[in-house]
Amino acid sequence: MIKVLNLYAGIGGNRKLWKNVEVTAVENNPEIAKIYQDFFPEDKVIVGDAHQYLLEHYKEFDFIWSSPPCPTHSRMNYSFNNRKRKYPDMKLYQEIIFLKFWFKGKWVIENVRSYYNPLIEPQQISNHYFWSNCHITKRNSINRNIRGVGNQPIQDKWGFDLSEFDITNKRKQKLLNNLVHPNLGLHVFNCCFKEKQEKLSFN
Repeated sequence: MIKVLNLYAGIGGNRKLWKNVEVTAVENNPEIAKIYQDFFPEDKVIVGDAHQYLLEHYKEFDFIWSSPPCPTHSRMNYSFNNRKRKYPDMKLYQEIIFLKFWFKGKWVIENVRSYYNPLIEPQQISNHYFWSNCHITKRNSINRNIRGVGNQPIQDKWGFDLSEFDITNKRKQKLLNNLVHPNLGLHVFNCCFKEKQEKLSFN
């Protein structure tokens, strides 16, 4: 059994297809954490600060997946001229550096493609950036292509039926848009736990 820490868990798109795992998921929004728990009742779900939890508990796990908030890094945010400007949230890079130097297991940090050149070079799959000590092979067939298609097709295709939850359609759309494609989550996980793994180093 692989002990996994799933940070900024959302409703669990990345985690959906993982097998033979013991997962601790951290999500700071109680409403979203409740939805995650309903989909994955065997996981331990913690409502709290994922960034701080990582610092305090990283030694307890074999594999860490982190998906820090992406809006301050995204190209979409940069393209909207009417929005109030914000500093990029540098917790993303704090976690990359921290895991690289102190964590002994396998780790992955996922985020969107940024509007700036990344400060630490990532691996890129589809519209995602991945920083990891695992070599993630290319999978061009995995394409989210979900924005603007409506909630029901995403729910049907990916297996996250939100119809029973008392949240607005706009909220449902946001939760679904933020999902990591389950097949991509599985692919990345498998790349980290294949028999022979190439360790990457960052310059």
